[in-house]
Amino acid sequence: MALVPGKQILEEAEKKGYGVGAYNVNNMEQIQAIMAAAKETQSPVIIQASRGALKYSNFTYLGYLMKAAVIENPDIPVVMHLDHGNSLESVVKAIELGFSSVMIDGSLMEDGRTASTYEYNVDVTRSVVVYAHARGVSVEAEIGTLGGLEDGVGSGNAHLTNPKEAKNFVDETGVDSLAIAIGTSHGAYKFKGAINLAFDVLKEVRSLVDIPIVLHGASCVPKELIDELNKYGGKMPGAMGVPITSLQEAIKLGVSKVNVDTDGRLAITAAIRKVFVENPEKFDPREYLGPARTALTNIIVSKMKAFGTAGHAKDYTPKTLDDMKKLYIGSA
Repeated sequence: MALVPGKQILEEAEKKGYGVGAYNVNNMEQIQAIMAAAKETQSPVIIQASRGALKYSNFTYLGYLMKAAVIENPDIPVVMHLDHGNSLESVVKAIELGFSSVMIDGSLMEDGRTASTYEYNVDVTRSVVVYAHARGVSVEAEIGTLGGLEDGVGSGNAHLTNPKEAKNFVDETGVDSLAIAIGTSHGAYKFKGAINLAFDVLKEVRSLVDIPIVLHGASCVPKELIDELNKYGGKMPGAMGVPITSLQEAIKLGVSKVNVDTDGRLAITAAIRKVFVENPEKFDPREYLGPARTALTNIIVSKMKAFGTAGHAKDYTPKTLDDMKKLYIGSA
């Protein structure tokens, strides 16, 4: 299997009714863990890097590590995806690194925290679509804004997607997939009280829009992970995420891509804290990053099974970016 476009993986998932997890990465161990889970479950996978993660790694380091995941796993369809690109410039950098899919988050201004106007979102998204499609790269965009903050992204205020606006946005921009806001949130503190997702919004968007739907801020924040982290010195009281049953319902209603970042961070941090508390003499990074990698693999395996992704790697005859260029040119 080769690097594949996001459009191909998400349309296949949409057709067969399962969700594909998109897992954020910052370093080698995270990439290895995600790919180990994909191999174990034979799942297609989206490995995604935020612009903050790329900047942290001086861009090329993380880019080449993500490419290694493709090379080392020839039987797994892999998408390299830019998460929350905030400008055409950030998209250009990702495409130059070899990414097969990009997200332009025009729902926020370039500072990543200020909500934009609809007109701004359309303009910046359309410019990215023109640039990316000419190179065979798939484009995800967002309409509506999520609550919470994570990796410098988020206005802190939720604004649910307007379904009719979503349809107009897709028609005006030509994006390949659309992230919508139905009440999920970035970070580990997604809900303060009752967990209420706007499934009515999702249903209406799905009835009006015929491209794959994306759900951001979809980590579950499992209680057992929070308990483990706090047991070994962490301080995260009241952290709460999206129940896995709610994510499964969202997938049934038409969500094809499910973004997961916080859960991976929690698994890694809990495992490292445990090593430091139980074995304070340890100082070799391999002795705490190894258990962290294993913990993350286990979490991702559970996600792939819960989202219905497991066993679907064999479904794909991968398209290349050149194939996608021809497809986009033909549909222009």
